[in-house]
Amino acid sequence: MSSEASRANARIDVVYVDETLVVLNKPPELLAVPGRGPDKQDCLSARVQAQFADALVVHRLDMSTSGLIVMARGAAAQRALSAAFAQRQVHKAYGAEVDGLVQCPAQGWRNIDLPIALDWPQRPRRVVAAEGGQPSTTRLRLQSYDATRNTSRVELEPLTGRTHQLRVHLQAIGHPILGDALYAPAEVQARATRLLLHACALGFAHPLDGRDLHFTCAPDF
Repeated sequence: MSSEASRANARIDVVYVDETLVVLNKPPELLAVPGRGPDKQDCLSARVQAQFADALVVHRLDMSTSGLIVMARGAAAQRALSAAFAQRQVHKAYGAEVDGLVQCPAQGWRNIDLPIALDWPQRPRRVVAAEGGQPSTTRLRLQSYDATRNTSRVELEPLTGRTHQLRVHLQAIGHPILGDALYAPAEVQARATRLLLHACALGFAHPLDGRDLHFTCAPDF
């Protein structure tokens, strides 16, 4: 079977579709867009374009992150949605399971304000850097704590969109995400078979008629 046919037959989890956009639930360990080399051409965008030929990339999720992602159908919708992301008019929320007991205000949010820069010697890793780092803010709320496992379920809202932002911020405050091959120590990485980070909510104005759209998708961990 050709690679094109293989992509056409690959399953994609469509959450919502209309003539302007398509919202998907990306599985973990699938690239959002093609990478370098023939072995990295299978990706979510290619699978979607095999079914919706006019679908265009608007934003990305890390390969190891699962959850909600939107693609535009046509250049006009792509421009409108890209502008909404750039102007921070899109609401994004993530769920994660992390090591240890996360300290947050009772029934409230905690802000993590730590600048992030590329770690050149160990790229693609990122690092908190007081000098040269881009301003980065994440809102964090504790959902539950499992004392037996010493793990916390948390809700995360990135107010900025830096690469690996949530993973870097959680590592920096001492609570790396379970299964994180880049940022967790070996014993925390080994506690899950995948990165336990999921894009669970996505909200924005419809690029055609302006109505509010809000999508949710619970993690499977």
